[in-house]
Amino acid sequence: MASTEKFILIGAGSAMFTRGLVADLMRTGEEIDLALVDLDPEALDAARNLVSKMIAARQAPIHLTASLDRRDVLKGATVVITTIGVGKRRAWEQDVFVPRKYGIYMPVGDTVGPGGTSRALRMIPAMVAIARDVLDLAPDALFINYSNPMSPVCRGVRKATGAEVIGLCHGTHDTAGYLARLLGVPRADLSYTAVGINHMTWFTQLSVKGMDAMPALHMHAQQVLAKTNAALAAAKQGAPLPHNGSPFESTYGHPFSYQCLEWFGAFPAPLDRHVTEFFPQFFRHGQYYGKTLGVDEFTFEGTIAVGDKIYEEMRQDAAGPQPLTEEYFKKLGGEHEQAIEIIQSIRQGLTRLYSANLPNTGQAPNLPMQAVIESPAVTTVNGLIPIALPPLPTGVGGTLATRFQWVEAVVEAALEGSRDKFIQALLLDGAVDEPGMVAALADDLLAAQAAYLPWAQK
Repeated sequence: MASTEKFILIGAGSAMFTRGLVADLMRTGEEIDLALVDLDPEALDAARNLVSKMIAARQAPIHLTASLDRRDVLKGATVVITTIGVGKRRAWEQDVFVPRKYGIYMPVGDTVGPGGTSRALRMIPAMVAIARDVLDLAPDALFINYSNPMSPVCRGVRKATGAEVIGLCHGTHDTAGYLARLLGVPRADLSYTAVGINHMTWFTQLSVKGMDAMPALHMHAQQVLAKTNAALAAAKQGAPLPHNGSPFESTYGHPFSYQCLEWFGAFPAPLDRHVTEFFPQFFRHGQYYGKTLGVDEFTFEGTIAVGDKIYEEMRQDAAGPQPLTEEYFKKLGGEHEQAIEIIQSIRQGLTRLYSANLPNTGQAPNLPMQAVIESPAVTTVNGLIPIALPPLPTGVGGTLATRFQWVEAVVEAALEGSRDKFIQALLLDGAVDEPGMVAALADDLLAAQAAYLPWAQK
């Protein structure tokens, strides 16, 4: 990257993303202007203090500024990265807890389901406002979004403003690493094609050094499903179900994702924690192989607790006199992990392959045109360019078709401030299974998030 790069990080109070991105920037050794933006003064102060300590510890050539108002720092930006969460974790909790009152249990609730639908209502207008400021003050900046729900956010921004936002997520990249470890091969030897909607992206082709690896994956699927069924059978005889207590790891080894492989001949990323939310018909009242999604499998409260703990640790480390531990400077996995590599590849004109969320301009011929899909794209001096692919298998395409219509409905609901279209989106999502429930659920969610939805306060 050139020394003239000016990075703007909007949503800098996101603790792990900010520290990971700054550590990656420092490893480039290049001179960079970095501006942190967050609407929360306390979160911005903590992020600024932490980054200042990181820069000082390594004497990195990063020139740091921070502002509560993005317009103060956007002019001249060459890279704008958004990782905002309107209402942060407290609002996210309501996206999940309100639907629980109606018997709808979600392990994540930030992408689809009533939780993802609710989140989209407050995220899309905020991101549209950011995009308009980017177009006004930094029209040539590389504009990258990490905020969820990815497809509705990116579609809403492009539809309302025309800003060429790129959506990035580490889910497909992480799943490729998981599959390489499973197959016992170096990550560099694995090649694949993965297409879909963010958080349900289908690996339709998988090979190791040119040899088809799908048969080996099917063999593993049989093992996972047999082991899961054996655990359930033993539980019926009084044996305890296995339990790992992790908010992020599967106790059983992701049996539903392997069941999808057996059904559709393709493997969904990024595994059961997200993928189950796309198939609510199989998990009524959260029932998941003898457990309850979001409660004792992929515990949502555990996810929130981890986020709160990380933020508090960051705040204390930022404010305290003690030097930062080496952990702050290591290369971390997470949402940020490919950002700098992608930007460098674009600046240097290197042709490298990544997974990106971009409008469908024909790269997936049997998915809706202009729908924001996650698929392979190559870096060029002109940015990320999607690769043309053959049509998806009919079954795989069928799992996605209604989802993109849900995206359109929730985008229209958010842009128009429409309760009626919010209800339509909830119906299209499929988690609501009683006709009399949908209006009450919609109104409860609107009431819970009214502070972030001016139109819902009328």
